[in-house]
Amino acid sequence: MTHPPSPPSGLPSTRGALRESGHVHRSTSAEIRENLLARMGAGLPRFPGIHGFDRTVLPALERALLAEHDVVLLGERGQGKSRLIRTLAGLLDEWSPSVAGCPINDHPYAPVCPVCVRRLSEEGDRLPVRWRGRDERYGEKLATPDTGTAELVGDVDPGRLAEGRSLGDPETIHYGLLPRANRGVLCVNELPDLPPRAQVALFDVLEERDLQIRGYSLRLPLDLVLVASANPEDYTGRGRILTPLKDRFGSQVRTHYPPDLEHELTLLGQEARLPEGTVVPSHLLETVARFARLVRDSARVDRRSGVSVRLTVAAAETMAASALRRAALTGEDAPVARVCDLAGVVEPLLGKVEFEIGSQGREFDVLETLLRRAVAETFRSRLGEADLAPLGDRFSGGGTVESGDLVGAAELLRRVGTVPGLSGLIERAAPEEEDGPPTPGLAASVLEFALEGLYLERRLSKDTSADGGVYRL
Repeated sequence: MTHPPSPPSGLPSTRGALRESGHVHRSTSAEIRENLLARMGAGLPRFPGIHGFDRTVLPALERALLAEHDVVLLGERGQGKSRLIRTLAGLLDEWSPSVAGCPINDHPYAPVCPVCVRRLSEEGDRLPVRWRGRDERYGEKLATPDTGTAELVGDVDPGRLAEGRSLGDPETIHYGLLPRANRGVLCVNELPDLPPRAQVALFDVLEERDLQIRGYSLRLPLDLVLVASANPEDYTGRGRILTPLKDRFGSQVRTHYPPDLEHELTLLGQEARLPEGTVVPSHLLETVARFARLVRDSARVDRRSGVSVRLTVAAAETMAASALRRAALTGEDAPVARVCDLAGVVEPLLGKVEFEIGSQGREFDVLETLLRRAVAETFRSRLGEADLAPLGDRFSGGGTVESGDLVGAAELLRRVGTVPGLSGLIERAAPEEEDGPPTPGLAASVLEFALEGLYLERRLSKDTSADGGVYRL
């Protein structure tokens, strides 16, 4: 468990010292707006780690934040909505003062909870100040059908009633997620999954910045920025999100999948967690990126559910795991992924894709076909203009080459033999992988990729078995 960083020494520790320091109280939305404008003026990144949204999503989100709106991000699964929302914490001040011990993080200049109002009248400028980092001011809630209003808003604390307080005493309230997010950013993921009663609890928060708890006569003007995510099908479905709640969000921003292959590859490189020391060459990363895009565009896949970027990431990680397994079993020093490792990718991904009704029972074949297409497209992109005649000559006398996920790199190179121009093929297929001479693992990976490409281009034949495949003329 990580602990929040400690604030720097020398910050004001009381309300009076805070006032003397010249600190100015701003609302959370105004704070985000001013910090966003400052970053825009300085040319600094506003949403780190977000790719492919520069001309579409980010300008719309910036306009919403500059307008000080609450926002709902609308898009299919795996489009980076949650990641984008989390970057908003970076637009908050690095350190922000609050009343020490306040359950809803009141500002020392203008407390709103009954306890802090009473403390201010008693302590005045001696009111103690606690400094919170920006990460403490960001919170998330995954909406679920069992989420109740008490969890969001709050409820009566029976322990405080047992202390002898009266039922009408506002200090008997145990605050929920919304008031505890005061003076910060709260993200509600999968908003349509909130039950209607819980959605109603958001009405006053979004419109009046107010709360109602068990009929208490308690006005609690909250200062927070509420950002929600939703799937388009759920969002537009009747009865899923209450119409008054939709109306209370100031802005709706539509997200999308990576617009092109370059952004898909950038996200893949950023998100994939490959085993240390294991290499997935760039031609195979491009293959899985193309595969994901083909799956999204396939008429046999339900586009309403979307195809998450997590599919691309999972495919790359599965390939790396297959290479690691081969190295452990064959004694290779450096695991390097090859085309044969794609064979184990399809089945683990079946749960990440929703198919159209007509494709039921053929899901595996659909993905396998699309994966072969992705290999062929990458082959044409990387080696389509390469001279592969020397490699093809290897089979002119009736020779064969057997490969598989348990055939080590050195053994595969021995079976193929000497191939003139191999270094040129490696430079074309995986130009950035090696600074010096190519390793046997990379050479074997590129050779097998070339063999598979020749097979898919119908310049070679291939006999497939459970153990791998045999290339021949």
